[in-house]
Amino acid sequence: MTDAAPPLTPDDVLRLVQERDIRFIRLWFTDILGQLKAFSINTSELSDAFEGGMGFDGSSITGFNAVEESDMIALPDASTFASLPWRPEEQGVARMYCDIKTPEQTPYEGDPRHVLRRALDRAKAMGFDDFMVGPELEYFYFRDARDPTPIDEGGYFDLTTLDAGSDLRRETVLALEQLGIHVEYTHHEVGPSQHEIDMRYASALKMADDCMTYRITVKEYARKYGLHATFMPKPLFGENGSGMHTHLSLFKDGRNAFYDPNDQYYLSDVAKAFIAGQLRHAREMSAIFAQWVNSYKRLVPGYEAPVYVAWSRRNRSALVRVPMYHPGKEQTTRMELRCPDPACNPYLTFAVLLQAGLEGIEHGYELPEPMEKNLYHLAPDERRRLGIEQLPSTLGEAIELTADSELVLRTLGEHMFNRFVEIKRQEWDDYRVQVTQWELDRYLPVL
Repeated sequence: MTDAAPPLTPDDVLRLVQERDIRFIRLWFTDILGQLKAFSINTSELSDAFEGGMGFDGSSITGFNAVEESDMIALPDASTFASLPWRPEEQGVARMYCDIKTPEQTPYEGDPRHVLRRALDRAKAMGFDDFMVGPELEYFYFRDARDPTPIDEGGYFDLTTLDAGSDLRRETVLALEQLGIHVEYTHHEVGPSQHEIDMRYASALKMADDCMTYRITVKEYARKYGLHATFMPKPLFGENGSGMHTHLSLFKDGRNAFYDPNDQYYLSDVAKAFIAGQLRHAREMSAIFAQWVNSYKRLVPGYEAPVYVAWSRRNRSALVRVPMYHPGKEQTTRMELRCPDPACNPYLTFAVLLQAGLEGIEHGYELPEPMEKNLYHLAPDERRRLGIEQLPSTLGEAIELTADSELVLRTLGEHMFNRFVEIKRQEWDDYRVQVTQWELDRYLPVL
């Protein structure tokens, strides 16, 4: 971890608003599915917003309360204040993320940010100072939102005229840095018109906020160039989908709790139990980190997305990879979970991953031996003999595993858990009754 500037306070925000000639403040939060929601206030209302929050009707927000108990309060978090670089500088626009409260000023149980805060509280109660997260969100640029035509035929790390998105990526990175997000890498990904901008790891709550900012920023600058950016997990048949490989580590007393210089893998008992927690609970968590029907078009063997529940050091076909240790880099010891996709709700995803890891630590889960073979090349019988499970193959299968999960229930809380299962069951029902072009092409001529 690195030293950071102290977080902004409400007084700091009020001063910055005056200095920067900010005219409007957008109050941001997410619904249960991770869709960004917002409403704007005049800066003249800012003092009142900090003091008691701003009221709004939550009945139309997916996963929030019904109309008869719909009054909600959005309480802005001053530490998340940032000017929006895609809005005019004169009489500009800024944003802050909000914690959602009830009229009684208690945390609202349907607020994804509150779910992550609650998981972080459990980690602190177990003696861990911080939960660090470093996600790698991939996405595609297309001509428009209705036509998934790539804008280039570039490949992984290409730096040629094929990479038509390089200027767009550059401008997006500059905007992210203005928004307080440290960018480490940016490059063309494997698929045509597929790209990746990697944010430097950060504390989980900040990173969840940053993921939401990242997604809207990528989309805003694509639109500026007359293009459409999508985080849809599998928009192109026959090409790699977009993943969100997620690096995780715990810190205690300012030091990385995952590092042990005396272990053959340089992993502490804490790290091994945490990773074991990810493996044991992966199937029941799938509907959280891969929450859409389309997510399971990506999670199939043969592409870069892992589907087999195992861990390794170099083998990218495994669900969990432990990056190689480099001397002097003890603080970067971590695990990488390769199955989430970038269209997930990052608050719920980070919360459930943390709770699974803490479960492993608390109950002493044992980590199996690493699987260094290419798991895609193993026959089904051999995988079964080795005890290697597979992630669910459809959202329908995934949501029923989640519906039976005591871990996910405890993580989300009863209100959000029930609403999430209900919404996802409906999505699966809506999908499975569709008659697709594939079915018509295959069956209509012969049946």
